[in-house]
Amino acid sequence: MELPDATKLAVDRTRLAHERTLMAWVRTSTSLISFGFTIYKFFQYLRESESVAQESRFGPREFALLMIGMGVVALVLATIEHRRNLKTLRTAYGQVPYSLATVLAAFMSVLGMVGLVAVLFHQ
Repeated sequence: MELPDATKLAVDRTRLAHERTLMAWVRTSTSLISFGFTIYKFFQYLRESESVAQESRFGPREFALLMIGMGVVALVLATIEHRRNLKTLRTAYGQVPYSLATVLAAFMSVLGMVGLVAVLFHQ
């Protein structure tokens, strides 16, 4: 069954809206991950150069871990939601092109997890 042109265009607009939403999540998550990693490296540099002792339970390292973790979790959840939305479109309207934004989000998730592990296991 061939869809009317107006419906095809509506499906394309909806798919592109989902793509833009995922890319916004990628941008936000990448900012959280990079900001967390930057905080960690900055305070690591200060600690090494000035021999500053860390006295609090929730210091820069823990804050960096929290930010990186939030970025990775947000990105994974946004990717799952995006895939679910595309599956719904495919079910209702047939063939919908696959998303390159999903590939980018998966790649950024892996990089975020590498950053999280690097901060977690480096004292």
